Amino acid sequence: MGKKLLYKIQIRGYVQGVGFRWSAAREARVRGITGFVKNMPDGSVYIEAEGSDDDLIKFIEWCKTGPRAGYVETVETEENPPAGYLDFRIEH
Repeated sequence: MGKKLLYKIQIRGYVQGVGFRWSAAREARVRGITGFVKNMPDGSVYIEAEGSDDDLIKFIEWCKTGPRAGYVETVETEENPPAGYLDFRIEH
């Protein structure tokens, strides 16, 4: 595994009420990614994802599609220093 990176990810589209947070958490855990996912008041989903570069690239690609019930319009990412998350959680 390479050095750890943290990406802040903003996902817009029809992404709330479609299981996006649950699906993102499952996908992150499968890839060994730590951090959190939460719904935002503006209807978007916000994720902080920490892991290896390869795993994060695959996770971001998944975010561009998301679960079948939803529709992703845009995915914005910003690289940041690692925060040291220990697990991946869903925030409410």
